Amino acid sequence: MRAVQIPNAKQPFQYVEREIPGPGAGMVRIKVQACGVCHSDEYAKEGSRPGITYPRIPGHEIAGVIDAIGAGVAGWERGQRVGVGWHGGHCGHCDSCRRGDFVTCSKGRQITGLTCDGGYAEYMLASAAALAPIPRELSAVEAGPLLCAGVTTFNSLRNSGARAGDLVAILGLGGLGHLGVQFAARMGFETVGIARGKDKESFAKKMGAHHYLDSESQNVAAELEKLGGAKVILSTVTSGKAVNAVLGGLGINGKLILVGNPDQPVEATGRLLIAGRRSISGWPSGSPIDWQDTLRFCALTGIRPMVEVFPLEKAPEAYERMQSGKARFRVVLTTGL
Repeated sequence: MRAVQIPNAKQPFQYVEREIPGPGAGMVRIKVQACGVCHSDEYAKEGSRPGITYPRIPGHEIAGVIDAIGAGVAGWERGQRVGVGWHGGHCGHCDSCRRGDFVTCSKGRQITGLTCDGGYAEYMLASAAALAPIPRELSAVEAGPLLCAGVTTFNSLRNSGARAGDLVAILGLGGLGHLGVQFAARMGFETVGIARGKDKESFAKKMGAHHYLDSESQNVAAELEKLGGAKVILSTVTSGKAVNAVLGGLGINGKLILVGNPDQPVEATGRLLIAGRRSISGWPSGSPIDWQDTLRFCALTGIRPMVEVFPLEKAPEAYERMQSGKARFRVVLTTGL
């Protein structure tokens, strides 16, 4: 099979041929059709996360078809369309797993494309516990990014405590944010898109935003206050300065949720948090059942990621396009299978 691997930390991608792997007990083999290129692939490329062994095939936004099934696998069939995301498996016996919180497994958690090979390849192995069915309404190219950027924004919003009609702001309109706006609007929230530049207003409203705030020319916190204060601000950006600038726009019992990783510490006064029972939290993606829910919600409501498509052999160019911040808005590799 064709694959793109990282030979070692901070080394260039290698386009290689490997033997097609066979699935062991509890595993399936997936014929990969599409794999999204995510900022988190940088962990494998740079070796900046513990537990990575090399060579490693990255990629954790995978859509394909089950090609072979290992012993002991029930509930899945050859030819079935499935997706695999960040969460590649869990131990099943730590305190988190015993509570059903598999994403925070502390003992034996597998991360697709980091601790096990991912989807920059024609075939990959996955635990049967790490699969989600893909609805027929979604293509492989559409489904891939929904298994990371999609589930992260969808899952954080549906667990945020906001109710239909509440004011919810999405900070950033990039790979995560353009999905966040769509989810917020379809969930019935009064949706505010926040980005830099007046020129993004029409796009934000096309995605479903009821309001748009330009962080270059407006005081975003003050404008959110005029709208009644945000129940939730979902931050999808990596600028700590941008995050700090919107905190004052939280309403009573408002919550800032980080899904983008800021480059600077988030700073809030004690008075802001205490006086209005405001809070700051983070949200880490989701488990396979969350991927399933995300895909079904998108199939039902018409939510789709905007993508740029590259063939597998151009993975280095695709990765650089993603890193440049110029992609509109998710980059996806295809295998032609």
